Amino acid sequence: MGRRRLGSAVVGLIALGCVATACGSSSSSTSTGWSVIALGDSVPYGTNCDCTPYPLLTAEGLTSSSGEKVSATNDAVPGYTTSNVLRQLESDDKVISHMLTAHVVEIEVGANDVAYSSSCGTSVECYAPRIPTIEKNLSEIVSRVHALTSGHQTLIVLLDYWSVWLGGKYAAAKGEDYVDAAERMTDQVNSVIKSTAAKSGSAYVDLRAAFKGPDYTYDETHYLSNDGDHPNAAGHEQIAAATEAVIDKALHL
Repeated sequence: MGRRRLGSAVVGLIALGCVATACGSSSSSTSTGWSVIALGDSVPYGTNCDCTPYPLLTAEGLTSSSGEKVSATNDAVPGYTTSNVLRQLESDDKVISHMLTAHVVEIEVGANDVAYSSSCGTSVECYAPRIPTIEKNLSEIVSRVHALTSGHQTLIVLLDYWSVWLGGKYAAAKGEDYVDAAERMTDQVNSVIKSTAAKSGSAYVDLRAAFKGPDYTYDETHYLSNDGDHPNAAGHEQIAAATEAVIDKALHL
């Protein structure tokens, strides 16, 4: 993406934030830059990566490209479902306080709601009843973030998944039924995330395209850690690059 173009977008967001929050007041972070807050599960947290996770990489990239100080706070928690994140926003004082000064909120959650289980196996129909809960909770999560950030300009960014189960060669090793079920479950979860972004006016990051190409045909193994489930360092860099590009486009709308 164009680095100079992103810099002007960042300045625009800061200017909007200043209008909404009265720059220079003790409650505003716009006088010293702006903040990225991450919510979600083990992916934004950085599980099994031993690297810098993408929320911090996103902030570093925006700082470098814009010349403005961009901080990152990672409130993601491994294993969290949409219900867990919603509870964070309703009752976790630390997370709520972070929202009050957030300029960008990155949210990636939903995979654990349909986590692979031996009881359901590869039966997509067994997991399907959980999809409406993801849709309901994710909508409420976005609404709650809007409510907490109503005093200033905030961009909400929803990220989806390359696979909600194992990916690449790790999925292939489980057999064709597993690969097919993983793709179908990923379709359902990602459709909810994408439609929620569209309905709520949030930005959307297609990580399946980022990892598997525009036609979803590439093997994403090289972006995965040795558990086959979480991104490695290259994967987090790829997510950060895709997210920066979406933030740039969204701010120029």
